[in-house]
Parts: sequence; structure tokens; C-alpha cells
Amino acid sequence: MKTLAVLLLWCLLWVLCWPLAVLALVLWPLAWLVSLPFRLVGITFSAVFAFLHALLMLPARLLGARPAAPTGA
Repeated sequence: MKTLAVLLLWCLLWVLCWPLAVLALVLWPLAWLVSLPFRLVGITFSAVFAFLHALLMLPARLLGARPAAPTGA
């Protein structure tokens, strides 16, 4: 559904200002490439914090504490 909305918005941009639409089409892969290192850093930090959480909670888990039930909104 999100892809369809993006496609429709791009088609609307094509009708209103086609040079800007072509520029967006060309620059989108470059923006994606620039954002890759930031995504990798985010994944790495998330993994490190999950590991630290598991490491700090290990003594409690060994003593029989149960993990808290997830509360979804």
C-alpha cells in the first residue's frame, strides 16, 4: 500500500513538474546509498544494547526470574 502511494505521488509530481520528478528518480538511489552506513550503525548499536541487556539480566534469569510480558499498544 505504501508503494502504491509513493507511485501515485511520483506520478502526480511527473504531471506537475517532470524535471523535478526525473531528478528525484535519479537522486533516490544515491540517497539510499548514503544512508546505508547510518543504518548499519543503528543495527550494530541495537545488537550491542540487546547483548548488554541479556548479559546484565543473566544473573536474575539464573535465579529464576521470568522476563516481563511484552505490553503491546
